[in-house]
Amino acid sequence: MQRKIYLHMQSRQEAQERFWSRFAVVTTGEEIVFSRQACGRVTAGPVSAKYSSPSFHSAAMDGLAVRAEETFGASDEHPLTLHIDTGQAVMINTGYPLPEGKNAVIMIEQVLLGGDGREALIRAPVYPWQHVRKVGEDIVATELLFPTGHQLQPSDIGALLTGGCATLRVRKKPRVVIIPTGNELVELKEDLEGIPAGKIIESNSAVLACMAEEAGAEVQVSPIVADDFETIKAHLLTILDAGADLVIINAGSSAGSADYTVRIVEELGEVLVHGVTIMPGKPTILAAVQDKPVVGLPGYPVSAIIAMEQFVVPLLARMQGLTVSQPQTVTAQLAKDVPSSAGIEEFRRMVLGRIGEQFVAVPLKKGAGAITTLTKANGMFRIPAAFEGEKQGRMVAIELLAPQAEVERTILCTGSHDLTLDLLNDYLRRQDPAYPLASTHVGSLGGIMAIKEGMCHLAGSHLLDPADGSYNTSYIRKYLPGKGIRIITLVHREQGFIVPKGNPRKISGIHDLFADNFTFINRQAGSGTRVLLDYELSRHGLTADGIAGYNQDEYTHMAVAVAVLSGKADTGLGIKSAANALGLDFVPLVEERYDLLIPGDFFETPMIQAILQIINTASFQQTVEQLGGYSTRDTGKEVLMP
Repeated sequence: MQRKIYLHMQSRQEAQERFWSRFAVVTTGEEIVFSRQACGRVTAGPVSAKYSSPSFHSAAMDGLAVRAEETFGASDEHPLTLHIDTGQAVMINTGYPLPEGKNAVIMIEQVLLGGDGREALIRAPVYPWQHVRKVGEDIVATELLFPTGHQLQPSDIGALLTGGCATLRVRKKPRVVIIPTGNELVELKEDLEGIPAGKIIESNSAVLACMAEEAGAEVQVSPIVADDFETIKAHLLTILDAGADLVIINAGSSAGSADYTVRIVEELGEVLVHGVTIMPGKPTILAAVQDKPVVGLPGYPVSAIIAMEQFVVPLLARMQGLTVSQPQTVTAQLAKDVPSSAGIEEFRRMVLGRIGEQFVAVPLKKGAGAITTLTKANGMFRIPAAFEGEKQGRMVAIELLAPQAEVERTILCTGSHDLTLDLLNDYLRRQDPAYPLASTHVGSLGGIMAIKEGMCHLAGSHLLDPADGSYNTSYIRKYLPGKGIRIITLVHREQGFIVPKGNPRKISGIHDLFADNFTFINRQAGSGTRVLLDYELSRHGLTADGIAGYNQDEYTHMAVAVAVLSGKADTGLGIKSAANALGLDFVPLVEERYDLLIPGDFFETPMIQAILQIINTASFQQTVEQLGGYSTRDTGKEVLMP
């Protein structure tokens, strides 16, 4: 009987070593494939050429094929005549076989043909084998083309075919089966009309399948399996009996009442690891059943992806005899504090851009379920378990999730949130070269402070000065003196109360926020929207004390809209386009100006000029107007400091 053990939490390194060493000798077998279909496959043995290339002496240029020795002595002073009619010289095209007895080619540009084409005049000699591709110049028959364990690239296919290898032995692709489990899961289909209450669209299996295929695996995704111990157990056994090389169960890896994975694999085989000191990804299960690796991944998307990257993808490489590649890293300055818990190795998604001579890294929000942070991130910061995070301004190593050239073109925009920034990013990515716009939302004042600290290229801001009703200028004078800030208007936009469809609470103004059994959702301190709210309260002689939810805040207009849509709040202050996007109603309060604040040092750079060019186009402005709640009457215009 196999020994069944339960192991307590282990470090990532300990878990990897235990898991990989258990399957150190596991391979996927071999098969014969056609060379034309072998790109990306891994050679199962040495591959040698059957034929030489070229297989004959051939001309490397258009010209005359000659015996080099018969051209010696030719010069401008003493030109030589070669006879074509007798075969002393032979006209030849590139790639054609060299005639018997010839060992060189004279370029046609260096030949003066006689009027009848029977003879040629040359003014310089050629040396033996000049302008000739000799037999085996590229490939010699029996020559080793590729060693065992080589992953074939597109150019390698050309070498195989040129060397006469129509087929070759390769590693079989690992057969990976992914089992999605959960009573709450539904499959997304074309005829799905809305998401049933309490249900979640199953998407993890598609992500994991793509990752496994990218790692060289052949992947099958099983139908969704209900949270039932015996059902999942029987399904796992069926898959193993059918010849799977590796099985992934997602999810059920934690310790909830319906988390059966660890109990199932413990009963059927050996639990190697249950619980890893990483975040996200802590509940990961690594096991062996029937001498096959079985992995239980957490249900939260980011947790599943991190665990897949750290444990499964490297194992798939090893099963094919490949070396696990290491990610490229750069040193970057942290734009904000990145706190972490001691004893846990944390993976934080980051957005990087180059500002001046160094990279700057802006942390994205945490959350094991926040898969959009992975789609937006172009870097990953690993915080060792021995550290309690890192402070703003520290230089740290960041793993790149995108090509470095793309990272260096990334525009860091920090400050107030607006939907037009996403639209601007789309337009920027259509350009050649593309300039990705990475916007992080910390409020207008937060954007101004990011400029002050040299942590962004530009900031979005709509800070109202209650004293005179102006936007942004007084704050720039106060916080950014000497920075040469250029103020470019992006849009005028409607701010007001986002309310459910039909406005059931009949909200019409600021006084309605004090009604009984009323819940408000606010924006964060330092945001322009928060400043506007406080100004309106002051203007009406009111205080925030009686507003339920004043201290509950969100960082974007869309998050406020979602809070209203979900019933978390009766209303929140936000922009009309956010209400429109989610089919909510809107009660207007003011029209405000939203500006882009650009340090003078960056204003003339190609990335900023690309932004200015786009926002001044009719196409961009028309698309903005279609969102609703926007006016582009001043878009692209510079606001002069008073």
